[in-house]
Amino acid sequence: MQKSSAPIKAILYDLDGTLVDNFRAIQLAINYAEEALGLPPSTHERVRSVVGGGIELTLTRLVGAGKMPRALPLYHERFAQVMFEGLTPCPGAVALLRELHARGVRQAVLTNKHGEGARAVIRHLGWNPWFELVLGTHDTPWRKPQGVLGLHAVEKLGTFPGDTVMIGDSPFDLDTAANTGLRGYAVTTGSHTRAQLLAHQPPPAGVYDSLIELGAEVFGLTLAPP
Repeated sequence: MQKSSAPIKAILYDLDGTLVDNFRAIQLAINYAEEALGLPPSTHERVRSVVGGGIELTLTRLVGAGKMPRALPLYHERFAQVMFEGLTPCPGAVALLRELHARGVRQAVLTNKHGEGARAVIRHLGWNPWFELVLGTHDTPWRKPQGVLGLHAVEKLGTFPGDTVMIGDSPFDLDTAANTGLRGYAVTTGSHTRAQLLAHQPPPAGVYDSLIELGAEVFGLTLAPP
């Protein structure tokens, strides 16, 4: 993967699986809903493999479309109680956000997690100073991978698609980038493998095993975990 010569003035980040590991809390809330519905609990590996596209889609994959409307309020009830359990930054996230903020790169979160929950995570981690915008589900009429959402975020940041990139862990993020006219970079710290991400069409600008590797290749940064 080669570093682009075009300057990057702004970044739209996915949240879960890209900047943070919140899968433990997600699993606990899903298991709570499954238990209430008389279903066997999904394993951590199963939950991690199906997260993406918003909790409604995740629950549909796990409990079925017929049970999803009953599972959704149960999930939200439990997630509000456990949302910070097991929450950890992905390796290199803190250093990357801090260094790029210091460089004057504008940074935003663009997630299909509920907006209130996403902002609560950012506040809990003390990351507010590094982000100009945190957009999630129900903050707008749109969700990833709709290009109108990406363009809305770019407009809010005061930049343009040509100088803004998307960093995520799933095809939803790469599709968002493509639909918005952004370069899309991916990391393998979430729900999808390197092979799955490399097979995406149109091809991503780069696929990396961590934000540390991405930071070195794309931004010339030497980062240390966490």
